[in-house]
Amino acid sequence: MIKTTKTLIIFLVSIFALANLSFAQQTIQVPENLEEAKEMGEKALETGKRNLPDILERIWKEDVLPVWQKMYGWFEVNIWSKIKDFFQNEVIPRFKGEYEKRKPIIEQEFEKEKEEMKEELPKVTKSLWERFKELWE
Repeated sequence: MIKTTKTLIIFLVSIFALANLSFAQQTIQVPENLEEAKEMGEKALETGKRNLPDILERIWKEDVLPVWQKMYGWFEVNIWSKIKDFFQNEVIPRFKGEYEKRKPIIEQEFEKEKEEMKEELPKVTKSLWERFKELWE
């Protein structure tokens, strides 16, 4: 077990070292003066302005959107369908049953509330000035 772990670690380190050597072979030309640095910067900026929208669109279409679509598909199959079934089979029937039980009580309470509102309506229709005077009295 220990021998295979050491071998695996040595193998991985050597792969990363070889990969870094391939990057080291690419040389970047260092500008010799400020004018040359300015030209290189302007050229890089122009290339970025020209290519960046296409690069972002490609990344969106090829990398981001497919991942989100797969996540949505998985969510819809594994989670949303269970939630939907639970509500259709458990919650809605219970809610309808409770509503039917409590419907007469609700109607009675609603009538009481209507009567109370009719009694309080004249009190509420006082002018703003009258209410303000009541606050100070």
